[in-house]
Amino acid sequence: MRKRSKSTESSQESQEKFLDVNASMQGTLRFDDPVNLRINGKFEGTLDTKGKLMVGNKADIKADIIGENIAVAGSVQGNIRATKILQLESSARLMGDVEAPRLSIEEGAIINGRLQMTGGSSSTLSRGDWMTLNQLAKYLEVDSGKISEWVSTGVLSGTKEGGELFFDRGKVDQWISEGKVKA
Repeated sequence: MRKRSKSTESSQESQEKFLDVNASMQGTLRFDDPVNLRINGKFEGTLDTKGKLMVGNKADIKADIIGENIAVAGSVQGNIRATKILQLESSARLMGDVEAPRLSIEEGAIINGRLQMTGGSSSTLSRGDWMTLNQLAKYLEVDSGKISEWVSTGVLSGTKEGGELFFDRGKVDQWISEGKVKA
């Protein structure tokens, strides 16, 4: 009987968790467990991943993206928040804001948006899982005006930083589970 080496086993484990999407999709795609995800087609909505997300050079993404390791070679319209690193290849076209502790940009990549480097920051927003007002509105499937009303009346709490409201996803989920949502 032939024994497999550890490097073979770990490469097989990562291959087992690889998802290659070459289709047109719409909605919310969320992975709670680490996965290697590559998107080569069209996607509209929200992407929330753990592990590595690769946006292929033929991909056309219209979504806010939250992930650990994100590599972009295609087109993204939406905000990106990487908790470890964002890599933009030379063919990348990004129209949206970026928040990441580390950033790698190849010559030729285009970014049209704000950049916030979070590495080593003492900002409260660099900890935990945070959403903007618009992300929360999509997440709860309600109008952003309703969320602003909840905040102003004290029904929902948010954190204001740089003139923008942010919401802790864990607290929002707890708020929902306690049945405090009244649309």
